[in-house]
Amino acid sequence: MSTAVAVKRPASPGPVPGSPAGNPSGHNGTAPMRTWAELDAARPELAATMRRYLEQIGCVLRPGSVRNTDQALRSFAGFLLEQAPEVTTVAMVTRRHIEGYKPWLAARPGQHQPRASTATLAHRLGTLRMFFVRIDEWGWEQAPPRVPMFPGDLPRQDHPLPKALDDAAAAQLLRAAHNDPRLLVRVTVEVLLRTGLRVGEFTGLRADAVVLIGAGPWLHVPVGKLREDRYLPLHPQLVQLIDDYRDRYVPPGHPLLLPRENGRPADRHSVTRILNNVAAAAGLPHLHPHVLRHTLATQAINRGMSLEAIAAMLGHRSLDMTLRYAKIANRTVADEYFAVTEKVDALYEQARQLPADVLGPNLARLSREHHRHLGNGYCTRPPTLDCAFENICETCTFFQTSIEFRPTLLAQHDDAAAKGQTHRAELFTNLLDRTHHEAS
Repeated sequence: MSTAVAVKRPASPGPVPGSPAGNPSGHNGTAPMRTWAELDAARPELAATMRRYLEQIGCVLRPGSVRNTDQALRSFAGFLLEQAPEVTTVAMVTRRHIEGYKPWLAARPGQHQPRASTATLAHRLGTLRMFFVRIDEWGWEQAPPRVPMFPGDLPRQDHPLPKALDDAAAAQLLRAAHNDPRLLVRVTVEVLLRTGLRVGEFTGLRADAVVLIGAGPWLHVPVGKLREDRYLPLHPQLVQLIDDYRDRYVPPGHPLLLPRENGRPADRHSVTRILNNVAAAAGLPHLHPHVLRHTLATQAINRGMSLEAIAAMLGHRSLDMTLRYAKIANRTVADEYFAVTEKVDALYEQARQLPADVLGPNLARLSREHHRHLGNGYCTRPPTLDCAFENICETCTFFQTSIEFRPTLLAQHDDAAAKGQTHRAELFTNLLDRTHHEAS
């Protein structure tokens, strides 16, 4: 490995850029973690390597990603401090420590639940594995001799379908928003429901976001989660609604398109509160703003919009992300299913049977007990059903019989002869001859 340049540790450790300063609690409410000040004091070399790594990824990743990595590394460092005090550097971490960390992490309390969720475990372990992979690839001398983690260390996560409102619930929500006296409520619900914006994109819309391209209005969505901006066609009704709101509540020169009514910037928490107040008025359960994004995508795909157009509208980088919506109430699937069902139902339909009391006890008993001999059992086909393959089993090349079935074959032969069925009688004569020959 190449020798890495040492980074001087600050004399008074401050928060890692993008990390939560003064808040030792874990991500998603998991148990409190060690602070960097504690780790620097107890394991200075271990902490220095981890903080150097955070400094490097801070140059290329978003602050939120750096914060999440910060929490994952502090979680692992806290485990080592508690369960493996002999480990003083990252290079000393072995597979045994990883195998101890996994159950330790799984036993930690989660947010509003006694144990951390599978998603939290997958994130923590995946982030930690990437830490080891990267410092190994970068040739850091602080890296362990071999990467101690593997893809199989990450728990498999469930992939539920996106939660979306059905058409009736979406209409209820929109009616409740129209009935609310606050214009901001109607603007928030309608824009989210008709554009499919992520909540962060919604709160980040700039004052000049509505533009005229060609003959129609478009909404310019700034760079967001996937680092790309895009344009969305904007319903004229939404344009009028936004104009009305801005005329009443937005002071001149305000940089945001839709701040709160007091002129302060909207955030995901205020948007979620607005949405759930409307949902409660509509008689709906708690909703996350992302549900409206899923709702628009589901409505679009089930009304014939192409996957490529939906992906462009939602800002998806890959069609794999959009294909999830194709599994929700897909009209094409439903239409084809019911077309096939009609044909399948025809296979099961039978002539309508008369009630048992009309047949009488004797005829009903005969109908129940109807059967005919087979070479190794009976056919219980009701007499009302015709069969075009009366002797198909006996004529099949895979049919086998033996001397033990001779009494049954004789009975079948005699039954055919008594009914004048020459072909059947000859068939069973040949089977009897064959079994006699094989037995001898």
